[in-house]
Amino acid sequence: MDMRKGILFLFVSLCLATTTIAQETKKISLQDAIDIALENNYQLKQANNNLNFAEKQILGAKADFLPSINGQFSGRSTQGQQFNNTTLQLENTIRNSLSGGVSASLTIFEGFTNIINLRRNQLNEKYQQANKNRARQTVIFNSASGFLQVVLNKELLKIARRNLESAREQLKQVKAQVEVGSRPTVDLYNQESTVASNELTVTQRENDLSYSKTQLIGTLQLDPQKEYEFIAPDLRDLTPAAKSLELSELINQALSERKDLQAQQLLIKRNREDLGLARASYYPSLSANIGISSSYYDTYRLRTGPQTAEAVNFSDQFFDQSVNKYVGFSVNIPIFNNLNSRINVQSSKITYKNSKLEYQNLKYTVLKEVRQAYNDYQSYVKQLSSTQKALQAAERSYQTQKERYEVGAGTLVELSDANAQYIEAQSNRAQAIFRYVFQEKLLDYYLGKIDQDISLN
Repeated sequence: MDMRKGILFLFVSLCLATTTIAQETKKISLQDAIDIALENNYQLKQANNNLNFAEKQILGAKADFLPSINGQFSGRSTQGQQFNNTTLQLENTIRNSLSGGVSASLTIFEGFTNIINLRRNQLNEKYQQANKNRARQTVIFNSASGFLQVVLNKELLKIARRNLESAREQLKQVKAQVEVGSRPTVDLYNQESTVASNELTVTQRENDLSYSKTQLIGTLQLDPQKEYEFIAPDLRDLTPAAKSLELSELINQALSERKDLQAQQLLIKRNREDLGLARASYYPSLSANIGISSSYYDTYRLRTGPQTAEAVNFSDQFFDQSVNKYVGFSVNIPIFNNLNSRINVQSSKITYKNSKLEYQNLKYTVLKEVRQAYNDYQSYVKQLSSTQKALQAAERSYQTQKERYEVGAGTLVELSDANAQYIEAQSNRAQAIFRYVFQEKLLDYYLGKIDQDISLN
């Protein structure tokens, strides 16, 4: 009875373990991978934080047009020689005092700093938005290309396993033929060598697949301790729908759509406003001030006669007799500040010029990327068509040589050559499909129009 319970417990434990493993294996499609990457990517999160901060800076720049209002309240206890306004003499005493007030200041003119700063922060917000959009496109492209690499390695592994299985079946036939004397022993050795070579290819393909999965897990920033199954779309029957593309149109589209180009243009404008802010330090500033203050002293006495005085309570002192109001203005004229303004202007000017040079370099890079992507796309469309024909021809050749070998009309060398060509044709076909699909997405990325909802058809 105890043995039965032990066996039952072991069976239940194995079932629960199997269920746990199955639950931990998460299935991920291409669209899932893109969504996960957009949610987890730290660079995209940083870009979003920068955008949020830029929005707060706009609010701060608008608030600079408002007056600044400050309130102050202080208390003090002083011991020593104090002037007695009753006896009109200095006396050694302790005096407690309180003071407080409210003041407001409004900048009327400061070299148009507030206006320039607002424009600058509005441009910076647009710049951060363009940076975020380009970062988002980069995340989409990297996750899609990593997923497609897994798809390719899966397909190459399937091809390698099918060829290994076929080689093993062929080995059985050759071995049987050698045993009955219809084939020479050397054919058996050659076929065993082919099987061993195919086993090595399978191992290499498994390693490639494992590596690409690890890379994709890192790109998606998933937990590497968990198991994931990447569901590959079927690309084997994909037929290219070659697009009629004009290089000049593609270049114009990239120049108008690329978010990094837009970001660099906004950066140039922002740096120009920074130069204006630096030059504003040359101008004088004018501000208006208004305020009210009051104080209270416990030793304060109000004279009522030649030798008499009455103490004044807190309310009468602080809210009536000691109240002071003022209105004024101040002008600040910069004369010499150790050349700081001049150095700041020169620094801002260099930053502005460098940003324009960076835009020209980025524009040249975009033109080069689009041109190369266009040429590669045209080439991969042709490769996809030619590899399909080559695969069909290699398959017919292999089947023919296999039939000839089985009836004794062909040699094992001829069959092995045909099989090797067939394997190569299958591999070339799979890689051509991958390159075509990848190049389409790469072209979209270089044009600045890649989107989260990616279609592989």
